[in-house]
Amino acid sequence: MLSKEWSALKNGSDIRGVGSEGVPGAAVTLTDSVVEAIAHGFVVFLQEKYSLAPEKITVAIGHDSRISAQRIKNACTRAITSTGANVLDFGLCTTPAMFMCTVDETLTVTGSVMLTASHLPFNRNGLKFFTPEGGLEGSDITEILTYAQENRRAGSGAGKVECMDFLSRYAAHISQIICAETGLEKPFDGMKIAVDAGNGAGGFYAEKVLKPLGADVSGSCFLEPDGTFPNHIPNPEDKEAMQAISKAVTDSGSDLGVIFDTDVDRAAIVDHTGREINKNKLIALISAVLMEEKKGTVVTDSVTSAGLAVFIRDTLGGIHHRFKRGYKNVINEAKRLNTEGVYCPLAIETSGHAALLENYFLDDGAYLVTKLLIKAVKMRAQGRKLTELIADLKEPAFAAGHRLSLTGADYKADGQQILDALSVAVEKNDRMELEAPNFEGMRVNIGDGWFLLRLSLHDPLMPLDIQCDSEDCLKEIYAFLRAFLSSFDTIDISSLV
Repeated sequence: MLSKEWSALKNGSDIRGVGSEGVPGAAVTLTDSVVEAIAHGFVVFLQEKYSLAPEKITVAIGHDSRISAQRIKNACTRAITSTGANVLDFGLCTTPAMFMCTVDETLTVTGSVMLTASHLPFNRNGLKFFTPEGGLEGSDITEILTYAQENRRAGSGAGKVECMDFLSRYAAHISQIICAETGLEKPFDGMKIAVDAGNGAGGFYAEKVLKPLGADVSGSCFLEPDGTFPNHIPNPEDKEAMQAISKAVTDSGSDLGVIFDTDVDRAAIVDHTGREINKNKLIALISAVLMEEKKGTVVTDSVTSAGLAVFIRDTLGGIHHRFKRGYKNVINEAKRLNTEGVYCPLAIETSGHAALLENYFLDDGAYLVTKLLIKAVKMRAQGRKLTELIADLKEPAFAAGHRLSLTGADYKADGQQILDALSVAVEKNDRMELEAPNFEGMRVNIGDGWFLLRLSLHDPLMPLDIQCDSEDCLKEIYAFLRAFLSSFDTIDISSLV
C-alpha cells in the first residue's frame, strides 16, 4: 500500500506535486530523489508490460515551459539511462505530441513522459505517461508509485541520450492534415488568426502551423514560453485568460482567436467579435462539425447544459451521453461505447479536453482547433462563418458555480452522506426530479433549471453547478440548498448566502 507521501503525488491518471520554491508553505515534493524513483518505476513498468530488457527500451521526455522543467527532466534522464534504457529528449513539447511520438512509425519509442501540471500555478509540476496504447490509467500510476516507494530498479547500464525537435515534426503532421482536408497549399491565406499560448507550449501553433499556411498571426499574444506565467493563467476555463484572447482578436481585427492551456491538451476559440466559444458552445461546435460527417453519440462530462442536449438531439440528429467529470472518464466511456457497437466520434469535457475517435481518442487541443479551422476555411469559401453552426444552441439565462469545502476528517464519507441525504430530500420534493441516467453526484431538475452537487475527484470539495432560465428558479434552488445543507456541519456553505 502506498504511504501518505507517495499517494499524495497521485492525481488521477498522472502525477502532480510541487516542483519549485516560491510559494510560502509549499515545500518541494518533486525532489530529485523522488523524480528519479518515479522514473525508475516507469522503466520497471515498461519492462514488465512489454517483457523487454532495459537496453531495448526508449523513453521520450518532453516538458512545457515551467521553471522546474529542466531540473526534473535531468533527474528523469539520469534515472532512465542508469538502467541501460535510452532517452529521446524532445525539450519543449506538448502533451498530445508526447503520445503521438509513441505511434510514430519512424521512431521506436516504448513509452513517453510529459512534464507538466497543466494550468496549475508556476511552482507546480507533474508527470504524464504514455505508451502506444494511450495514456496510463490510475491503476498504472499506483503501480509506478509503488515501484518508486519500493526503490525498484530495472537494471543497470549506460543508456544513450538523443535530442530531437519532435514538436516541429508534430506541427508538420498537423499541417499536412489541414492541407489534405482543404485541398489548398495555403488554406489560411487572407485569414487573420490570433493565438494566445499563455506563455505555455502552444506558441508553435501560430509559428509552425498557421503562419506557414498563410495566416496572419500578428494579433497573437503571449507566445513566448515563460514558466512564471506573467500574463494570465493558461487555462481556457479562466475568465481572465478568455478576456485576453477576446481582446487580442478585437484589437487586431482577427477573424478568429485560439487559446491553449499550458501543455496544449485543452483549447477554446473566440469568434471575430471576441465572443467566447468554450464550454457548452465549444462542445456544440465540434459536435456540429462531426455530425455533418456521420451521426453518432457525443460523450460529455456531467455539467453540460440542458440546451446542449437538445441541440445535439434536435438540431444535429445525434445522441448526447452525459457521463462523469474527468477526461479519462469520458474518453474511456466513449471507447466502451464504440466497443459495444455504438458509434461515438467524440469524448469531451466542458474544460476543453476533447478527444476524437479519428485521432486515437487523444485529448489534443491542437487537433481540436485544427478540425474547427478546416471547417472554417470551407465555410469561408461559401461566404459563411464557423459559428453559424451553433446558431440554434440555447444557452441558460443564469449559470453559477460554487466549490463548497468539506471540513471533516473523512471528506469522502461526509460528502457521500450529504449526497445520500439529498437523494431522499429530492424524492420527497414534488418540484424536483433526479436526472436519469445520472452517473455522478446528484443532478436535479427543477422548473426551468437544474443543479448538480458532486464530490470532487481529488480534493475535499463538493462542486455545485446551477443553470436556470428564470431568476425565480435560481432563487428557489438557492433557498432549497441553503436550507438543506445548513443541517450538515461538515460543509462550508458561506458562498451560498
